Amino acid sequence: MSTWIVVGDAEGNPTGKSCTHLEGLGEVTPSTSYGCEDCLREGTRWVHLRECLNCGHVGCCDNSPRRHATAHWRRTQHALVRSMEPGEDWGWCYPDSLFLLPEELA
Repeated sequence: MSTWIVVGDAEGNPTGKSCTHLEGLGEVTPSTSYGCEDCLREGTRWVHLRECLNCGHVGCCDNSPRRHATAHWRRTQHALVRSMEPGEDWGWCYPDSLFLLPEELA
């Protein structure tokens, strides 16, 4: 399990801001490993995948037509996601608009 830390703001600039949503995160299992679970159910397409760090829901990014990861946040208030793209190790806090990295990579 990764410990996530804040490394930047929405523009990618370093910031001293903190994120209270990081407290109490536990291990989650992705709801699927092969696509956006909502797009798979609807028969729609996705661009990139994001995993909710609170419950493991896998949704599509905001470049995807249906934006299921953001819709999941709005519906559940689960604030944190991570990229599921190969070679990408970063996360995002929706309400605070903060860029995250696993502590071991920061």
